[in-house]
Amino acid sequence: MAVILRTPDERFADLPDFPYQPHYVDIGGLRMAYIDEGPADAEHTFLCLHGEPTWSFLYRKMIPVFTASGARVVAPDFFGFGRSDKPADDAAYTFDFHRDSLIEFIGRLDLQRITLVVQDWGGLLGLTLPVEPSITPRITRLLLMNTGLAVGRSPGPGFDAWRAYAASTDDLAVGRLIARSEPRLTDAEARAYDAPFPDKTFKAGVRRFPQLVMTEPDMPGVPVSREAAEFWSARWNGPTFMAVGHRDPVLGPAVMQSLAALINGCPPPLMLLDAGHFTQEHGDTIAAAALEYFHTH
Repeated sequence: MAVILRTPDERFADLPDFPYQPHYVDIGGLRMAYIDEGPADAEHTFLCLHGEPTWSFLYRKMIPVFTASGARVVAPDFFGFGRSDKPADDAAYTFDFHRDSLIEFIGRLDLQRITLVVQDWGGLLGLTLPVEPSITPRITRLLLMNTGLAVGRSPGPGFDAWRAYAASTDDLAVGRLIARSEPRLTDAEARAYDAPFPDKTFKAGVRRFPQLVMTEPDMPGVPVSREAAEFWSARWNGPTFMAVGHRDPVLGPAVMQSLAALINGCPPPLMLLDAGHFTQEHGDTIAAAALEYFHTH
């Protein structure tokens, strides 16, 4: 029988600037957690997808800006992260496992008029969503931060070094990793990023994400990612906003410029010179600029 871990609630007590109550939905016998703020009938729903090794706490600086505009904000925790259930077996985590659960999540909540907000693995997964027929008409706007589409080749030496580093440990120091990228992170914020993981047995999802990035053409997820690249290039006509953390050594300006060239109608990005990979740590600035852009486009 598969071992499923669930982080104790007390690990999430007194999170800084994150007063939001979790909601839960059962997907395939696993409990997925998500934040749901703002009116259910809002004109726009911001679907905020995190990446490795974070959780919905990453969006704490963007949520209040979006809800102040009258929008709804939904931010799920992928399985293996945040308050969501965590299969203990590393092999449980696959590209399709994550993608299928996300498609099911959107359908179960019947999310409409989605502004897709993605970063890191949130983009590797989220950018493939529009090729799913049940999802295509639901997505109306796009907000991109330090991410990409994995179509069977490495993003570059920065990623190769990161993957090798991640593979060298079974107990990645999550809070310290994020603090190195964003030095202004407080100790309390770093602890909040560590909260989902009482010990390394809870980190199977963290261990797997770097190894799942599709850097070879025969890896699972490549065909749907190539189909998604065609969608964004040839069929997408909604408004797009991009923000780039300039100091990101893995998915920084060069990678994002290539992604911008792929996406039809993508304007010049907002370049954040003091931001690293975890761009949402500058999220209040990004959210305000994105709202202004969407309002005028």
